[in-house]
Amino acid sequence: MSILRFLGLSSNRETEGQQDRDVESIRKISHQLAEMEPQRARYVAAFAYLLGRIAHADRDISHDEEQEMERIVMEKGHLPKEQAVMIVEIAKRQNQLFGHVENFLVTREFNQLASREMKMDLLNCLFAVSSSDESVSTVEDSEIRQITSELLLDHSDFIEIRSKYRGFLDVLKDSKN
Repeated sequence: MSILRFLGLSSNRETEGQQDRDVESIRKISHQLAEMEPQRARYVAAFAYLLGRIAHADRDISHDEEQEMERIVMEKGHLPKEQAVMIVEIAKRQNQLFGHVENFLVTREFNQLASREMKMDLLNCLFAVSSSDESVSTVEDSEIRQITSELLLDHSDFIEIRSKYRGFLDVLKDSKN
């Protein structure tokens, strides 16, 4: 099953090879959340995937970023640590393997599931993951800006959350030197 079919977004233009390909980003995570109400499980799966998207933006997921992702998934998903660890691990791997293909699709799914308040909370969590290693790289900052746009939030929303992490922004650190 393709991610498009799982999300109900498949088109007739998919080739048979694509239909048979089983990318499973959200489905794999959702299976770990089988006891949750399906819409809530999809929300947590998409949320975790987007955290992984930011952690992987600079092609290096640090131990600090991984720990922060686990903490956030545990807290926001109201999950036990073992389950949060497993979900984060799946989200990381799916981003590393298929992020270039699925990033927009998963973000669009999250956009449909989340309220404005939930989207703003996600932005804060994205910056928290990114800054967990004491630095928000220019690549991570740009990726969060892209997600903000994909979530149909205003640039002012991005700036509001970003300002809380001002001391970690590499772009500002570089200008001081």
